[in-house]
Amino acid sequence: MSEMADAIRALSAEKGISEDSIRQTIENMIKAAYRKTYPAAGDNCVVEFADDMSDVTVYAMKTVVDGVYDPATEIELEEARKVADDAAVGDTMKVLVDPKNFVRASVSVGKQNAHQALNESFKDNLYNEYRDKVGQVIIGYYQRERNGNIYVDLGKVEGVLPQKYQAPHESYEKNERIRSYVKEIRKNSTGIQLILSRTDPEFVKRIIEVEVSEVGDGIVSIYKVVREAGYRTKIAVTSTKADVDPVGACVGLKGMRIQNVIRELGGEKIDILRYDDDPHVFIKNALSPAEVKRVVILDAEKKEALAIVDESQFSVAIGKQGQNVRLANRLCDWNIDVKTEEQAAEMDLTETDTRKAAEQLFGGTSESSSEEEYEEISTIAQLPGVDKAVAEKLAAAGIEDIEQFISAAEDGSVGKVEGVSAEDIEEINKIISENVEFVDEYDENADSADGDGSEDGESSSGGEQ
Repeated sequence: MSEMADAIRALSAEKGISEDSIRQTIENMIKAAYRKTYPAAGDNCVVEFADDMSDVTVYAMKTVVDGVYDPATEIELEEARKVADDAAVGDTMKVLVDPKNFVRASVSVGKQNAHQALNESFKDNLYNEYRDKVGQVIIGYYQRERNGNIYVDLGKVEGVLPQKYQAPHESYEKNERIRSYVKEIRKNSTGIQLILSRTDPEFVKRIIEVEVSEVGDGIVSIYKVVREAGYRTKIAVTSTKADVDPVGACVGLKGMRIQNVIRELGGEKIDILRYDDDPHVFIKNALSPAEVKRVVILDAEKKEALAIVDESQFSVAIGKQGQNVRLANRLCDWNIDVKTEEQAAEMDLTETDTRKAAEQLFGGTSESSSEEEYEEISTIAQLPGVDKAVAEKLAAAGIEDIEQFISAAEDGSVGKVEGVSAEDIEEINKIISENVEFVDEYDENADSADGDGSEDGESSSGGEQ
């Protein structure tokens, strides 16, 4: 029957299911109806399709016997020879079965099973087609709204934009284009449904990847995106090439690139800033557009920091209802407190910083006087982070004090110490420059004949400059 072939092809095109799958489903339907009609027959049903799918024939595999006991599985020798002249007792042969003889209820069950199987196959195919869309941006059209949720026509499938994933102040008209981020995929009674979002930070990230070619090429990397959807977004970026400004690349010529993103987000404010490994710098950048004068790390382990700003910048740094500093906290993963210079002065931060630096450098307590702590660091071995083995080799060569090392470095003799490489010397120089402060002290006992008095430079502190 050409109608069957046409129906199979139409179903295949409509549902996206292969003809082989549909053929298998029809075969299973017929076999289910057969088993329902002949419960004792077992699995002796054979279904054969014409090559062009124009017809289907149903057979029962029966054993030739002399005296039928079970008509569902046996055929009389005389009847068998009407089909095949050489049939003999014990042979197994295909016997034509008329589906019209199937019990009506069995046909109904078969159809139901076939429908269910086709539906599941359809869902599986759609799921496999769209599962890679999760984490991507997709475009659809407004269909309807129900209980605050927006249903979006995505072609083969339907998307739903739940109310909690809708940006504030956004509204849509019938058939209006909606661009959104695919959070997950779910199967439902009719197929599959994509769960969409316009509030997810990844939505902004994907849009920037499209607008900024350097991001797509891997030259500019997006470190992190944080949002309060509909109000403000902060994006930290970095570059893999020293000559490429990541912020400038994202903003674009005359701000064209970032303006495209802002338009897509309905006018939401966006701060593009540079990521930095140094928390002092990163926190400063994260509080943009406020200008931060200084960042003090209060507790590195607990990630607590203080940002000090001018009085005029205080409200900018905090933001409306604390939004700016709240987003900066999330972007940097630090607990940032913002104070004016006057407020910071009342906290006596200088004393706090000095004490913390002393504790870190000397491993002592803040109860020791600063003069006693300065006297404790005079040798290479006392420098924080120095390679002890290198310090021992230098001491064995008579270069134990910091000043001795500096003099030896100037005249080149330190480079002759066995087992001490140029890299070791460079590392010690770096540690000294970062941790030792040299103070000029006037020698009160100097010979007055020397005129204005001589000055001796001494290493006096292990505190940070």
